[in-house]
Amino acid sequence: MTRRDIGQEIIAGLEEIKAWKRGEIKLRTSRVDLPRAAHVPEIRKSLGLSQREFAQFMGVSLATLRNWEQQRREPHGPARSLLLVAAKQPQAVIAAFKSGMGKPSRRTYKKPRSKNDNATRAT
Repeated sequence: MTRRDIGQEIIAGLEEIKAWKRGEIKLRTSRVDLPRAAHVPEIRKSLGLSQREFAQFMGVSLATLRNWEQQRREPHGPARSLLLVAAKQPQAVIAAFKSGMGKPSRRTYKKPRSKNDNATRAT
């Protein structure tokens, strides 16, 4: 097995970009159409998840999910990528949801104790 020269590969890639910018070569490109807000209800329903479950899986609030579904807001960034996976590979998403999602934990905030909490007060 031959050993790779990563530094040389990077330099070759940069040279290729320079040649492309000068118009000397054409680079192979591909385009990925990511889902939009209009696709969210269909994707969620295809997974058989409630709005609350799907919002939890997507890592967004229920209000955010509803805004997407009513097309008042558009999903952005990683959310659109995760929606693409859910649309193209629903069984993978369902498996991940079932294996990784238990009962939602409710985190509670405990106020730090101060020095005065245990002090007795004279009345």
